[in-house]
Amino acid sequence: MVDTQSPTFSQHAQRLHGRIDAALQSRCALADGCPANLLAAIRYSLLAPGKRLRPILVLAAAEACDGSIDAAMPAACAVEMVHAYSLVHDDLPAMDDDDLRRGQPTCHKQFDEATAILVGDALLTMAFETLAGQVEPPEVAAACCAALARAAGPCRMVGGQADDVAGPGTDGSVEQLDWLHRRKTGAMIRVSLKLGALTAGASAMQMEALDRYGDRLGLAFQITDDLLDVTGDDAAAGKRVGKDARQGKLTFPGLLGIDESARRAERLIGEACEALLPLGSGTELLNALARYVLERNR
Repeated sequence: MVDTQSPTFSQHAQRLHGRIDAALQSRCALADGCPANLLAAIRYSLLAPGKRLRPILVLAAAEACDGSIDAAMPAACAVEMVHAYSLVHDDLPAMDDDDLRRGQPTCHKQFDEATAILVGDALLTMAFETLAGQVEPPEVAAACCAALARAAGPCRMVGGQADDVAGPGTDGSVEQLDWLHRRKTGAMIRVSLKLGALTAGASAMQMEALDRYGDRLGLAFQITDDLLDVTGDDAAAGKRVGKDARQGKLTFPGLLGIDESARRAERLIGEACEALLPLGSGTELLNALARYVLERNR
């Protein structure tokens, strides 16, 4: 069983949210060549209220490996830039066609479709500029760029998105769904941990433990996301719920039912926390984050 007496994720995250948001704000001070409307849309999408789950994972992994928040912060910002870009493009009419994200109109609704496409392009390139120019030493910056490019690319996140758009419909298998979401959702969660570990100079053992944790956490996160699409409400989730069923998408509750999906998520979170045991102390935030995935309502 997962210990529920330790500090909550929200309690741990309070000390990091302000620092992450300030760091993201500072990286939106772009040069004069960026048009005002594009900059406004970039800021609207990147700085929208959110959990900041992925940048927190970067910082938590760095701390677990005896690294520093300051050294890991550029990587945390880069991950959030890629995540924000993926949400902007996911919401487009040609993709999921959503009009609500993080409790506010989606980028293409607030601005326009062309601007939203360009915002995604801008955020993706800003992420690699941030890693290349602000992570030290240069060899660690290069390793971070390579890791994030793989995770966000055609064989991981984008490949998962492509399969999601094509979709096997409701006739797919659990194995197909696992494979899709280990790429679409899980790859960015796992690379967040890897980037934090890289900035901390982590050992191979530490890297392996964090990757096992991230693999289980990412799949559990997607299962709870699917459950919220069935059981949640728009106001709490900050986005439209029920859209998976309307679009005929394959989901864990659709395949396994609500109760078995919840049990599967709980088992995965237990395995994620067990994966952290070789790291010893310094994993409180990672454990709390795992518990949060089971308890979240958005």
